[in-house]
Amino acid sequence: QVQLVESGGGLVQPGGSLRLSCAASGSIFSIYAMGWYRQAPGKQRELVAAITSGGTTNYARSVKGRFTISRDSAKNTVDLQMNSLKPEDTAVYYCNAARTYRDYVAAAGSWGQGTQVTVSS
Repeated sequence: QVQLVESGGGLVQPGGSLRLSCAASGSIFSIYAMGWYRQAPGKQRELVAAITSGGTTNYARSVKGRFTISRDSAKNTVDLQMNSLKPEDTAVYYCNAARTYRDYVAAAGSWGQGTQVTVSS
């Protein structure tokens, strides 16, 4: 089992930046991919960005060019740098750890508790 703890959410004005961080502990040796998902009120949870153990990244079209995901294997952390934030980025952001490729494509695996990001003037 993998435990995930997110930090870094908050309130920011449109055009601003935030950095989310997720720390993993537990059975982390066999994680295939880690990623960030988000869920806005009344909407389904969606993939924002993910990075595999081999370093391959995947971004939602809506955040490409504005968000950057990075992974520090030595520290067992995955960060999401969010720039040029828009009101539509407002959501609860969840960290995910997928142990296998199957978990990754199914958006399954271990989840953090979520952190609120609000973009508003």
